[in-house]
Amino acid sequence: MLELRPNCEMCDRDLPPDNTDARICSYECTFCADCVETALHNICPNCGGGFVHRPIRPQKAHRDGTGLRHHPAGTKRAKMKWTTADVSTFVSKLRNIPPQDR
Repeated sequence: MLELRPNCEMCDRDLPPDNTDARICSYECTFCADCVETALHNICPNCGGGFVHRPIRPQKAHRDGTGLRHHPAGTKRAKMKWTTADVSTFVSKLRNIPPQDR
């Protein structure tokens, strides 16, 4: 089950569980759509993978044992360990390679 991290790892913008601007990579690294599009160019600075929309976990339990009540979103804020310069260098190396070929 996805952790649903509470913030963008780059700009620290809040990304609550119902936020449609949240993006994740296959390792669940979490960034806002603006950072993914403008600074990261769809390249995860942690793993080099691409991003997809983070799914919304339903607030209500439409089936027993599901929903945010039973499986709340994460509360531990994440911050990437790379500097802006590190990210720019990394992204520039991978920018012209499609995600499926990285």
